[in-house]
Amino acid sequence: MALRARALYDFRSENPGEISLREHEVLRLCSEQDIEGWLQGRNSRGETGLFPASYVQVIRAPAAEPPPPARYANVPAGGFEPLPPPAAFKPAAQQPEPFPLPAAAAGYPFPPAPYGGSYQPSQGSDDDWDDDWDDSSTVADEPGALSSSYPDYEAAGGGAAPGRYRLSTRSELSLGSRGGGPPAGHPHPSGGGGAKSSATVSRNLNRFSTFVKSGGEAFVLGEASGFVKDGDKLCVVLGPRGPEWQENPYPFQCSIEDPTKQTKFKGMKSYIAYKLVPSHTGQQVHRRYKHFDWLYGRLAEKFPVISVPHLPEKQATGRFEEDFISKRRKGLAWWMDHMCSHPVLAQCDAFQHFLTCPSTDEKAWKQGKRKAEKDEMVGANFFLTISVPTGPGAVLDLQEVESQVDGFKAFTKKMDESALQLNHTANEFARKQVTGFKKEYQKVGHSFKCLSQAFELDQQAFSAGLNQAIAFTAEAYDTIGDLFADQPRQDLDPVMDLLALYQGHLANFPDIIHVQKGALTKVKESKRHVEEGKMELQKAEGIQERCNIISFATLAEINHFHKIRVRDFKSQMQHFLQQQILFFQKVTQKLEEALHKYDSV
Repeated sequence: MALRARALYDFRSENPGEISLREHEVLRLCSEQDIEGWLQGRNSRGETGLFPASYVQVIRAPAAEPPPPARYANVPAGGFEPLPPPAAFKPAAQQPEPFPLPAAAAGYPFPPAPYGGSYQPSQGSDDDWDDDWDDSSTVADEPGALSSSYPDYEAAGGGAAPGRYRLSTRSELSLGSRGGGPPAGHPHPSGGGGAKSSATVSRNLNRFSTFVKSGGEAFVLGEASGFVKDGDKLCVVLGPRGPEWQENPYPFQCSIEDPTKQTKFKGMKSYIAYKLVPSHTGQQVHRRYKHFDWLYGRLAEKFPVISVPHLPEKQATGRFEEDFISKRRKGLAWWMDHMCSHPVLAQCDAFQHFLTCPSTDEKAWKQGKRKAEKDEMVGANFFLTISVPTGPGAVLDLQEVESQVDGFKAFTKKMDESALQLNHTANEFARKQVTGFKKEYQKVGHSFKCLSQAFELDQQAFSAGLNQAIAFTAEAYDTIGDLFADQPRQDLDPVMDLLALYQGHLANFPDIIHVQKGALTKVKESKRHVEEGKMELQKAEGIQERCNIISFATLAEINHFHKIRVRDFKSQMQHFLQQQILFFQKVTQKLEEALHKYDSV
């Protein structure tokens, strides 16, 4: 039976994606689960869209009971009830049915929304998941795993365990006239009209935006609450270039070597395993591509204001070919370098578990995997883990922040365009070197060889040296053609690998910027309400303080991006030019050898 609901009030849609409701209208629901106070369904006019959950009452089918005898057909199942006094009587057509009042409508804070943009691991044929690496058991099954709630602390109303702190941004939020409660002045089903509520910062109508799904909106509006362990804190400090992530006190690197083809199920399944050797442990572990894929998914979900580098793309066919394996290993090496270089990602528990858990200890791997998947510091709660500077100068100028973010947005757009152009140019040039240049140089060599063969028809002794010199010149051009074909592997391919990695970063930043822009918008709205006398100054300051945290994190990530970009492109351009010089030295050497052959003619 389709889910249905009855409209308790009129509702007029004002934005795309919403539908209007008429009082007592029956609607069909797409789902009974609301999205931050909004439901999706279809009205009696066939329009499908969103509407406030508190404007409707879900119609639930009564439990099936045996029909009463005919003579008692008009008697209620629970017996007779006294009629209300005549003064309280109101026709059913005018009085809405009682419905449970949502916590939000009663003046309680909204519950924290989980991050809805959870990453789904790709399910291509490159590395499937149909093995015992993953199962359906939960984290609660394992000893020492994090539980999903802290009843002891909640019941006691205080005291957290050592090294764990209770943080909350919850505030009393009153509802606006359209977004989650009955209109002002409308008779409430519980009876009596409430006092006029103060204005609040409105929620985004697009409940599927990155700002909403990441938990940024819930955090800024003061709805996050959770326990933060010392190890979960992410510190932002003020450096010479502005906000920066606090450096990792124990930096390390990790090499990726020796990709080998392995089998399981008595040879029925094959896969490629990569040997990882972290410098801080020195212990090698083996990981498959699907392990990298899982880790990327966890990190992308947990860190909405950090650019998690993208993995090399999957490939359905040819994944056991030597060229593909070599190219993927190089891409994973770049990915690993950026992971280890990031002060936050390098210290993440999930990443450390990925690097250090022994390949043969499957139980320990699953325990760590489930713990990462049950991490509570995600969504709105993630922002509770960010620690920013305090004291004088610790509050950022939001206009300056907005200017910096706009400038970085323009920078990333231009960089993305130029990276795409350079990648296309380099790819086309490499193709010409592998095919065109090689073919042209070898064609020249073949022509010289034909000339040499023609001269050999002359049996005079004094022409033998010339014939040999021309034949050597032909071989030199043939070798130069091979050098051209092999050269892209040495210089252009590494440049294109780096561009691919940075194109992934550039694709991440629009979402990061969107979260920061959304927070700034809430601050501007709260200031406007304060100026109009509709909001308490304390509430507006709380919103600005939480926006300040997001701004610190965003600027820290932007500074890290620039810092690592300068390092990478400096190193790669040096390598490119060095390889170009070596290449042309080899070409010059071959030509000089051919030239010297004519000295004895």
